[in-house]
Amino acid sequence: MSQLQYNEIREKKIIIYDDEPCEVVESHVARTQQRKPQNQVKLKSLISGKTISATFHVSESAEEADVEKQEIKFLYHNRGEYWFCEPNNPKNRFKLDAGLLENSNKFLKENSNVIALVWINENEEEKTIKITLPIKMTFRVKEAPPAVRGDTSKGGMKLITLENGATLNAPMFVKEGDMVSINTETGEYVERV
Repeated sequence: MSQLQYNEIREKKIIIYDDEPCEVVESHVARTQQRKPQNQVKLKSLISGKTISATFHVSESAEEADVEKQEIKFLYHNRGEYWFCEPNNPKNRFKLDAGLLENSNKFLKENSNVIALVWINENEEEKTIKITLPIKMTFRVKEAPPAVRGDTSKGGMKLITLENGATLNAPMFVKEGDMVSINTETGEYVERV
Protein backbone atom coordinates (compact mmCIF):
# COMPACT_ATOMS: atom_id res chain seq x y z
CA MET A 1 0.00 0.00 0.00
CA SER A 2 1.63 3.23 -1.02
CA GLN A 3 0.77 6.64 0.38
CA LEU A 4 0.45 9.53 -2.04
CA GLN A 5 1.50 12.98 -0.85
CA TYR A 6 -1.10 15.73 -1.28
CA ASN A 7 0.44 16.91 -4.61
CA GLU A 8 0.71 13.34 -6.01
CA ILE A 9 -3.07 12.90 -5.95
CA ARG A 10 -3.56 13.50 -9.67
CA GLU A 11 -5.89 12.55 -12.54
CA LYS A 12 -6.30 8.82 -13.23
CA LYS A 13 -4.88 7.81 -9.81
CA ILE A 14 -7.13 5.54 -7.77
CA ILE A 15 -7.15 6.30 -4.05
CA ILE A 16 -9.08 5.07 -1.03
CA TYR A 17 -11.48 7.76 0.21
CA ASP A 18 -14.16 6.96 2.80
CA ASP A 19 -13.16 3.27 2.51
CA GLU A 20 -13.99 3.19 -1.20
CA PRO A 21 -11.72 3.16 -4.25
CA CYS A 22 -12.15 6.51 -6.03
CA GLU A 23 -10.64 7.66 -9.30
CA VAL A 24 -9.22 11.19 -9.35
CA VAL A 25 -11.08 12.98 -12.15
CA GLU A 26 -9.64 16.48 -11.60
CA SER A 27 -6.91 17.90 -9.37
CA HIS A 28 -5.71 21.45 -8.85
CA VAL A 29 -2.94 22.46 -6.46
CA ALA A 30 -3.72 26.00 -5.30
CA ARG A 31 -1.16 28.20 -3.58
CA THR A 32 -2.41 31.29 -1.80
CA GLN A 33 -0.10 33.84 -0.16
CA GLN A 34 -1.28 33.43 3.42
CA ARG A 35 -1.96 29.70 3.41
CA LYS A 36 -0.02 26.58 2.64
CA PRO A 37 -0.78 24.96 -0.72
CA GLN A 38 -3.67 22.55 -0.98
CA ASN A 39 -4.89 20.14 -3.63
CA GLN A 40 -8.56 20.47 -4.57
CA VAL A 41 -9.71 17.24 -6.22
CA LYS A 42 -12.82 15.81 -7.78
CA LEU A 43 -13.19 12.09 -7.13
CA LYS A 44 -15.47 9.50 -8.67
CA SER A 45 -16.36 6.54 -6.46
CA LEU A 46 -15.76 3.34 -8.43
CA ILE A 47 -18.31 1.56 -6.23
CA SER A 48 -21.29 3.94 -6.12
CA GLY A 49 -20.40 6.13 -9.13
CA LYS A 50 -20.93 9.29 -7.04
CA THR A 51 -18.76 12.35 -7.66
CA ILE A 52 -17.10 13.74 -4.52
CA SER A 53 -15.15 16.99 -4.00
CA ALA A 54 -12.28 16.83 -1.53
CA THR A 55 -9.33 18.96 -0.44
CA PHE A 56 -5.95 17.61 0.62
CA HIS A 57 -3.60 19.85 2.61
CA VAL A 58 0.21 19.72 2.65
CA SER A 59 0.32 17.52 5.75
CA GLU A 60 -2.22 15.05 4.37
CA SER A 61 -1.74 12.01 2.18
CA ALA A 62 -4.01 9.44 0.57
CA GLU A 63 -3.68 5.70 0.31
CA GLU A 64 -3.35 4.49 -3.24
CA ALA A 65 -5.87 1.70 -3.88
CA ASP A 66 -4.49 -1.80 -4.28
CA VAL A 67 -5.60 -2.39 -7.87
CA GLU A 68 -4.63 -5.14 -10.27
CA LYS A 69 -5.20 -5.21 -14.01
CA GLN A 70 -6.60 -8.46 -15.36
CA GLU A 71 -7.39 -9.33 -18.94
CA ILE A 72 -10.92 -10.64 -19.44
CA LYS A 73 -12.92 -11.53 -22.54
CA PHE A 74 -16.27 -9.94 -23.38
CA LEU A 75 -18.78 -12.60 -24.43
CA TYR A 76 -22.16 -10.92 -25.00
CA HIS A 77 -24.74 -8.58 -23.56
CA ASN A 78 -28.37 -9.42 -22.91
CA ARG A 79 -31.06 -7.29 -21.24
CA GLY A 80 -28.59 -4.94 -19.57
CA GLU A 81 -26.31 -7.77 -18.39
CA TYR A 82 -22.75 -7.86 -19.68
CA TRP A 83 -21.14 -11.32 -19.61
CA PHE A 84 -17.39 -11.94 -19.49
CA CYS A 85 -15.02 -14.86 -18.92
CA GLU A 86 -11.34 -15.48 -18.27
CA PRO A 87 -9.52 -15.42 -21.64
CA ASN A 88 -8.32 -19.03 -21.29
CA ASN A 89 -11.32 -20.39 -19.41
CA PRO A 90 -14.64 -19.75 -21.18
CA LYS A 91 -16.47 -21.90 -18.59
CA ASN A 92 -15.66 -19.41 -15.82
CA ARG A 93 -18.32 -16.83 -16.80
CA PHE A 94 -19.37 -13.83 -14.77
CA LYS A 95 -21.54 -10.79 -15.35
CA LEU A 96 -20.61 -7.21 -14.61
CA ASP A 97 -22.87 -4.28 -13.94
CA ALA A 98 -23.44 -1.87 -16.85
CA GLY A 99 -22.37 1.00 -14.52
CA LEU A 100 -18.76 -0.28 -14.52
CA LEU A 101 -18.59 0.09 -18.26
CA GLU A 102 -19.39 3.81 -18.33
CA ASN A 103 -19.08 4.68 -22.01
CA SER A 104 -17.03 1.60 -22.94
CA ASN A 105 -20.10 -0.50 -23.68
CA LYS A 106 -20.51 1.40 -26.95
CA PHE A 107 -17.32 -0.21 -28.26
CA LEU A 108 -17.49 -3.65 -26.66
CA LYS A 109 -16.98 -6.33 -29.29
CA GLU A 110 -17.99 -9.96 -28.74
CA ASN A 111 -15.01 -12.25 -28.05
CA SER A 112 -12.58 -9.35 -27.66
CA ASN A 113 -10.38 -8.82 -24.63
CA VAL A 114 -10.66 -5.85 -22.27
CA ILE A 115 -8.86 -4.88 -19.07
CA ALA A 116 -10.64 -5.21 -15.75
CA LEU A 117 -9.37 -3.12 -12.83
CA VAL A 118 -9.74 -5.31 -9.77
CA TRP A 119 -9.61 -3.76 -6.31
CA ILE A 120 -8.38 -5.90 -3.44
CA ASN A 121 -9.83 -4.60 -0.17
CA GLU A 122 -8.36 -5.03 3.32
CA ASN A 123 -10.17 -8.40 3.66
CA GLU A 124 -8.33 -9.63 0.54
CA GLU A 125 -11.65 -9.73 -1.35
CA GLU A 126 -11.47 -8.92 -5.05
CA LYS A 127 -13.99 -6.62 -6.68
CA THR A 128 -13.99 -5.49 -10.32
CA ILE A 129 -14.34 -1.70 -10.22
CA LYS A 130 -13.75 -0.58 -13.81
CA ILE A 131 -13.42 -1.89 -17.33
CA THR A 132 -11.06 -0.27 -19.82
CA LEU A 133 -10.83 -0.99 -23.53
CA PRO A 134 -7.73 -0.85 -25.71
CA ILE A 135 -7.39 2.77 -26.89
CA LYS A 136 -7.62 1.70 -30.53
CA MET A 137 -9.96 -1.05 -31.72
CA THR A 138 -10.79 -2.29 -35.21
CA PHE A 139 -14.35 -2.83 -36.39
CA ARG A 140 -16.06 -3.87 -39.64
CA VAL A 141 -18.42 -1.21 -41.07
CA LYS A 142 -21.94 -2.69 -41.17
CA GLU A 143 -23.68 0.27 -42.80
CA ALA A 144 -22.38 3.36 -44.58
CA PRO A 145 -24.57 5.59 -46.74
CA PRO A 146 -23.11 6.23 -50.21
CA ALA A 147 -21.08 9.41 -50.54
CA VAL A 148 -23.08 12.20 -52.18
CA ARG A 149 -21.05 14.36 -54.53
CA GLY A 150 -20.81 17.98 -53.53
CA ASP A 151 -22.30 17.33 -50.07
CA THR A 152 -19.82 19.16 -47.89
CA SER A 153 -22.41 20.49 -45.46
CA LYS A 154 -21.17 18.01 -42.83
CA GLY A 155 -17.50 18.77 -43.47
CA GLY A 156 -17.05 15.65 -45.59
CA MET A 157 -18.27 13.29 -42.87
CA LYS A 158 -21.14 10.80 -42.75
CA LEU A 159 -22.73 8.63 -40.06
CA ILE A 160 -21.66 4.96 -40.23
CA THR A 161 -22.75 1.91 -38.20
CA LEU A 162 -20.18 -0.58 -36.91
CA GLU A 163 -20.57 -4.36 -36.60
CA ASN A 164 -21.56 -4.01 -32.92
CA GLY A 165 -24.26 -1.42 -33.66
CA ALA A 166 -22.28 1.67 -32.54
CA THR A 167 -22.63 4.73 -34.78
CA LEU A 168 -20.13 7.51 -35.41
CA ASN A 169 -18.98 10.02 -38.00
CA ALA A 170 -16.42 8.94 -40.58
CA PRO A 171 -15.03 10.39 -43.83
CA MET A 172 -17.12 10.10 -47.03
CA PHE A 173 -14.80 7.45 -48.57
CA VAL A 174 -15.58 4.83 -45.87
CA LYS A 175 -17.92 2.16 -47.23
CA GLU A 176 -19.80 -0.89 -46.02
CA GLY A 177 -17.47 -3.84 -45.33
CA ASP A 178 -14.39 -1.65 -44.66
CA MET A 179 -12.35 -2.28 -41.53
CA VAL A 180 -11.87 0.93 -39.53
CA SER A 181 -9.85 1.82 -36.45
CA ILE A 182 -11.67 3.72 -33.68
CA ASN A 183 -10.29 5.63 -30.68
CA THR A 184 -12.40 4.20 -27.83
CA GLU A 185 -11.61 7.10 -25.49
CA THR A 186 -12.92 9.83 -27.80
CA GLY A 187 -15.31 7.66 -29.84
CA GLU A 188 -13.78 9.03 -33.04
CA TYR A 189 -12.77 7.46 -36.33
CA VAL A 190 -8.97 7.12 -36.66
CA GLU A 191 -8.26 5.44 -40.00
CA ARG A 192 -9.30 2.81 -42.51
CA VAL A 193 -7.34 -0.40 -41.92
